[in-house]
Amino acid sequence: MTQLILFIVFIGLFIYGMTLLRLGLFNLSADALKIWLTKLTDSPWKGLLAGIVITCILQSSSAVMVITIGLISTRLLSFPQSIGIILGTNIGTTLTTELITFDIEPFLAPIAIIGAAFLFLGKKNLRSIGLILLGIASVFAAMGGFEYLAGPLRTIEFIDELLISLDSSHIYSIFAGTFITAIIQSSTATTGIIMGFLTNGAIELDTGIAIMLGSNIGTCVTAFLASIGAGKEARLSAYAHIWLNIIGVVAFYPFIGILTNIGIHLANNPDLQLAHIGVLFNVISSLIVLPFAAPFGRLIIRIHDR
Repeated sequence: MTQLILFIVFIGLFIYGMTLLRLGLFNLSADALKIWLTKLTDSPWKGLLAGIVITCILQSSSAVMVITIGLISTRLLSFPQSIGIILGTNIGTTLTTELITFDIEPFLAPIAIIGAAFLFLGKKNLRSIGLILLGIASVFAAMGGFEYLAGPLRTIEFIDELLISLDSSHIYSIFAGTFITAIIQSSTATTGIIMGFLTNGAIELDTGIAIMLGSNIGTCVTAFLASIGAGKEARLSAYAHIWLNIIGVVAFYPFIGILTNIGIHLANNPDLQLAHIGVLFNVISSLIVLPFAAPFGRLIIRIHDR
């Protein structure tokens, strides 16, 4: 039970680290990000590029979606403009999963110390950099915790049974990824947890891929909650976000075995394999939908504009 409590603590540390990282990056670039979203989204492909870049900067697709919905509610953006952004955020968020596979454990203590020191400096930009450094240290410390605890957690009977059931069913794994991400409000945190289990050998790669696919659906909850009371077009954007991710997961579900084989050939380490497959899934699904962004938007309006 101690291991389970520590595991929950590490989840909290990961989310806290992502929050610090996002806050520091946002403080450095908030005004520019809003200008990009409002000025560079007059066509779906520009929205796609803007969504990729801004999500890479903020390290959170959910944060970009919340900002987008806020801009829609204030009529600085329209629903059709948001479709390209949604597609871009799905690609941009894969950078984060690639970054958390880096091995920077020997540098965590210096990074944390420097980050803490920057917080006491007078300049806003330096304090923001301090938040970024502390966030990075917290995220990678939590990743180490996930990997360390994955093995001991299997000694807990109900967790071992849960992992066995996930390994035996991709459907269960997708639902688990959706549920976990909806609860902790971070697909990156879900992916980070799965990477820890993969590295330890506690689950198979195909199970990790299925959970990762489910996390793409679960991350829609944040945007949906943000759209409540924000107006009709904001709700349409949230619905489009949900449908795009559900359609992508359904389309790729039959090919989980093929994705697993591709991942094995792309990298030797299982965490890198999962990260690379996440990039492939989101890039392919977004680029397939991009030429049909306008008719897709009209379909969403026809379904939900009542």
